[in-house]
Amino acid sequence: MPPERIKYLITQYFNNTCTTGERKELAGWISETPDDEVLKEAFGEAWEKHVPAILMPAEVSDRIMASVFAAADEQEESADHPWEKRVRYLPYKWWLAAASIVLLGVSSWFLFITKSQHQVAESSIRERYKNEVPPGGDRATLTLADGTTIALDSAANGLLTQQGNTKVMKLANGQLAYDAEGPASEKVLHNTIHTPRGGTYRLILPDGTAVWLNAASSITYPASFTGKERSVTITGEAYFEVTGNENMPFRVNAGGVDIAVLGTSFNVNAYTGEAAIRTTLLEGAVKVSDGKTSSMLRPGQQAQLTATGTLAVIDNVDTDEIVAWKNGYFQFTDADMQEVMGKLEKWYDVQVIYEGDIPKRSFGGGIQRSLPLSKVLRILEENDVRFRIEGRNITVLK
Repeated sequence: MPPERIKYLITQYFNNTCTTGERKELAGWISETPDDEVLKEAFGEAWEKHVPAILMPAEVSDRIMASVFAAADEQEESADHPWEKRVRYLPYKWWLAAASIVLLGVSSWFLFITKSQHQVAESSIRERYKNEVPPGGDRATLTLADGTTIALDSAANGLLTQQGNTKVMKLANGQLAYDAEGPASEKVLHNTIHTPRGGTYRLILPDGTAVWLNAASSITYPASFTGKERSVTITGEAYFEVTGNENMPFRVNAGGVDIAVLGTSFNVNAYTGEAAIRTTLLEGAVKVSDGKTSSMLRPGQQAQLTATGTLAVIDNVDTDEIVAWKNGYFQFTDADMQEVMGKLEKWYDVQVIYEGDIPKRSFGGGIQRSLPLSKVLRILEENDVRFRIEGRNITVLK
């Protein structure tokens, strides 16, 4: 079978879009392939590019795999899924990829686990989650230099306004872009984009730099960059892909932290109330300063400025977790209850109430931000905690 066809069939199966004929074709190829390394390479490559609905933590995948082994023993002679007999003997290291095929009909790991001893009565769930809250989306307000405001999520595509010699455009994909014509205006006209709780937005600055704003965030910038540097100010959280210009360095001010870059990709988390302002570098190089001390960051490093004024650099941070919000996910690694609920508050625009003491729980794994709130909470309930939705209030039960 041609490699392109194999890749197509595996991808179709991972996406749960295989037809009956394609499923049988894939099963036939698996049963006729004697070399485990060929299978490993094919499934491994497809799995790395696959984005599941729910990213499972290691301990959960172990539980799933143990259950899959047991199920495979019981269904060894299955005519519909002849690959089950074969994959039981494949190397453990890539079982996660093979398991996705065996677990036909399981759309996400939490549904599989829910059938275990942690299952909650559906009647109770329906009562606690009778008030649904939808996920956030592309929502933002543009404030022009003269104080005029434009709701970007409801504005029509095309020309929104003119700022000096720069046109402000809303593109077909919903993002904001600036198109300069002729020399820059002598008067600096600053614009501000603000996202509410439950909102996110992407824009292209006048120099071509791409910016993603997370919920409850803002960025202030000139309608056209002039002088010796490109300077912007943010609150909340933003991800930057900066257009290089050695003659005009790019600078970000975020709550007392000054970040100087030439051309790079980085994330800044400067929410009020957080333990520290965090600048995480993905590509290139940036210089982070608090006015007293400064540090140069390498990719994979994070600068943290604490409330006490201490600037520290952390090595080997999980950059995938840092920018998960930009890619449409919540992702947690040993996160406590307050950290998890804090992210839900911003994205779903809700208020969290604790009934009694805050549960001491640790959460790991990832969840799509496109899910409605009740589905996210049901996933979290696998950690022996219960919730109730009442309007825009989430109560964490005892």
